[in-house]
Amino acid sequence: MSPARLSRPPAATQTLASLAAGGRATVTRVVAASPEVDAVALRRLGVLGFLPGEPVQLLRRGPGGREPLAVLIGETMFALRLIEAQCIEIDPGARTAA
Repeated sequence: MSPARLSRPPAATQTLASLAAGGRATVTRVVAASPEVDAVALRRLGVLGFLPGEPVQLLRRGPGGREPLAVLIGETMFALRLIEAQCIEIDPGARTAA
């Protein structure tokens, strides 16, 4: 069997919006998830601390499991809209100790 057949396919990108309540992960990058998200919004997320390598935890979701999302980055809690959480790509396998 060729090495190409033995290699695993790349993992699907997961965003903070898809993390379960109480889940922990590490930010991998911040990208525009929709045409509605501009460079100013992405820069704001970076200023708030959503940077590659930072541990993040989704504390809880708003009514009906939707928005706002209560998120802990570092020692600071933020409320994010769903569209903002969809811009934050995460690696749930790279959890760091809290």
